[in-house]
Amino acid sequence: MKRRSKALRIKSILCALVLLCISTASFVGCSNGKVEQSSAVSSVSSVSETVSSDESKADTAAVSEAKENTVSDNSSAVSSVSETASSEESKADTVEPSKAKESSVSDNSSADTSSKAESKSEQSSEISETSTETKNPERQFTPPEKYTIDNIRSYVVGVDEDIELADGTKRPLINFDNAATTPALVPVQNEVNKELEMYGSIGRGYSQKSNHSTDVYNEVRKKVINFVGADDGGNDIYTSTYTAFFVNNTTDGLNKLASALVESEDDIVLATRIEHHANDLSWRERCHVIYAEVDEKGRVIYDDIERLLRENKGKVKYVTVTAASNVTGYVTDVHRVAKMAHKYGAKIIVDGAQIVAHRAFSMIGNTPEENIDFFVFSAHKMYSPYGGGAVVGLREVLDKHQPEFYGGGTVNLVQDDKQSYKRAPEVYEAGSPNYPGVVGLGKAIDVLQEIGFDNIEAHEKALNRKLIDGLKKLDNIVIYGDTENIDDRVGVVSFNFNNINSLILATYISDNGGVATRRGAFCAHPYVWRLMKLTESEIASFEGCTDIKTAGMIRISLGIYNTEEEVQKFLDMMPYLMEKSTVENFFVEKRSVDKEIAKSMAEDFEQVEAYLRY
Repeated sequence: MKRRSKALRIKSILCALVLLCISTASFVGCSNGKVEQSSAVSSVSSVSETVSSDESKADTAAVSEAKENTVSDNSSAVSSVSETASSEESKADTVEPSKAKESSVSDNSSADTSSKAESKSEQSSEISETSTETKNPERQFTPPEKYTIDNIRSYVVGVDEDIELADGTKRPLINFDNAATTPALVPVQNEVNKELEMYGSIGRGYSQKSNHSTDVYNEVRKKVINFVGADDGGNDIYTSTYTAFFVNNTTDGLNKLASALVESEDDIVLATRIEHHANDLSWRERCHVIYAEVDEKGRVIYDDIERLLRENKGKVKYVTVTAASNVTGYVTDVHRVAKMAHKYGAKIIVDGAQIVAHRAFSMIGNTPEENIDFFVFSAHKMYSPYGGGAVVGLREVLDKHQPEFYGGGTVNLVQDDKQSYKRAPEVYEAGSPNYPGVVGLGKAIDVLQEIGFDNIEAHEKALNRKLIDGLKKLDNIVIYGDTENIDDRVGVVSFNFNNINSLILATYISDNGGVATRRGAFCAHPYVWRLMKLTESEIASFEGCTDIKTAGMIRISLGIYNTEEEVQKFLDMMPYLMEKSTVENFFVEKRSVDKEIAKSMAEDFEQVEAYLRY
């Protein structure tokens, strides 16, 4: 009994010391608090070892029991200390309290030989390692010998990240919204992070980091020109045929180009009805735009382009067309258009946003007459969502114009009453550039070229064929564009159902199916309204792109990492999702019930069926 009492006294002393640690930690500063906690707990462990040694003749079982209880109490105290510090340091990085807690538990465990304590320490270590691997995948990244169409999925950031569905279950998202934007590739992410370590001001800084960043920036410029086949072998951006300037995205590039090239409101620009708003409104707001029409399947009518050029007798200054449609995926024969434009004295501009991640593109045609004059594209469409993009164009023409953007980096000299501007490309790059966007763009080009555009195209065509053939089997479906000859289509398929509102179905596909699609008119309203055969009076009643009463389509757009298995999963779930959507659609459109009420009722099919019978 006396031995047990002595052991209990030991326990009491240790508990008092732990309480003293807690009290002390609450009065120290945020950064010192973590050090004091660890030090105090280590001191307690030391006292425990000394007392145990002095009482070696005590009853072994009693001492063992006391030590186990002490370890348990100490672990609780340490946890309490960590939680207190975490609360007081709520504005600090959450990783730091976690590290302090892990350190305290580790020190405490080392003072005791209990198997339970060792087990807890090992589990804590395993969890910590797993967390580090999850939050910092770049540290574990080992590039393959070569990036291929078969292994690239393993190098897409977030591709296996779980999302939560309406029923509370979780699974990785099937991302079929790649025409809007693409996820980052791991090598792109890593390249950006690496270059940020050596980041300095571009162009005019005096430091090793500035010199390095400027070199990288200019190397990517050359890489971009080469990427679109516009490299004439010259190394001087001031004497070569083509130059390139960096922009934030395709919309930014087209607006910047339009602001420079358009000289009068009376200038005539020829566009087509297939265009994205970026390649329509940027011209429409500055000059007079005329439009070539599309046929019943949605393809550009090339004869209509030539008719408009001929009828305007050399007055058209620029012809601007998309390289690939973001609605139907049609690839435009831009070199054919270039030949027609040049024949009538016009220059050609190509919106390349939807082509650069899908097909190899060259600004150089089979003859000089077929060459492209200006090409604009975004990096976020090609697995580098860091805000980069570029305009590649004829240096001589760009030198004769200036965009409506002014500021640092564009001038040679500024005096009180006059200023002297630089030549292209600098005069088009006012302000500090988006260095991460440029770096990411350069690396994305490397990876796509390593995979090979022939392989990308073949992979995409196989997915397109499987998707279109599967969709055609569904009742009441309308697929826009040619579903038989798909050789001139990139991986974009838009569709509708005659009996289901597209917004309702897209919501179910996302919330219940875990599939990302796009619903609406895809920033190409005139083209979408034509494909849907809507009248002007019907269009005038629409209230906005995201309104349930506004007509729209559902779009699937494929990427290099999508698989046939994902396409099949989507097709397999569609009958169920269509049934759910049809029920809700009935209440919304036939009974004018509020959408949220209808959705709630649609969750219970028995209730819905009873209502329908009534």
